Amino acid sequence: MLIAGFPAGAWGTNCYLVAPAAGEECVIIDPGHQAAEGVEEALKKHRLKPVAVVLTHGHIDHVASVVPVCGAHDVPAWIHPEDRFMMSDPEKALGRSIGMPLMGELTVGEPDDVRELADGAKLELAGLEFSVAHAPGHTKGSVTFRMPESADVPSVFFSGDLLFAGSIGRTDLPGGSMADMFGSLARVCLPLDDSTVVLSGHGPQTTIGRERATNPYLREVAAGQGAPAAPRRGM
Repeated sequence: MLIAGFPAGAWGTNCYLVAPAAGEECVIIDPGHQAAEGVEEALKKHRLKPVAVVLTHGHIDHVASVVPVCGAHDVPAWIHPEDRFMMSDPEKALGRSIGMPLMGELTVGEPDDVRELADGAKLELAGLEFSVAHAPGHTKGSVTFRMPESADVPSVFFSGDLLFAGSIGRTDLPGGSMADMFGSLARVCLPLDDSTVVLSGHGPQTTIGRERATNPYLREVAAGQGAPAAPRRGM
């Protein structure tokens, strides 16, 4: 399996391209702010043909390049229905203006083909399987994508802004909820095998085992307590 990832834009949001191998079809995850050029470079480098864009949530740092990427390759975008409005109204999603100079660089709106994600769905795209889990907390429509373990590759978990290396996503923006975040961490993350590779929306790669042992939020959720005060990431 091939996973090509890079941080993009003002918020350093991780965008991923996932394919069975070089020279095959691929899925693009979270093409955010200023990600279009990096997507095209990765497609060319690995000789990939995109078939879909899938989104972990609707914040502008994760969806800002959806319209140009989908338009350039005539592919659909998948998003949870509770976050769909954010593609067309990013400022409402943040509860404030994100700044006129930045807004001038963005193509706000929906691509021509938008499809909605549901909890428990299994997406068969580019010869790959992605299990969808609704994981509210950072936003109401946040989701994660998990790929099953294979003979030579551990399970891969695209956590969006739910779980980071050493931290979790912020919950203080509209639609955020710390109670929902704890519930999602307990329901979605804790049951995963320690060997599961975590590729998050911001920051470095980690594993569930490492986070179970060291992440103060996940440790406290596992212990059935409220999480301690600690830095959180994401828009």
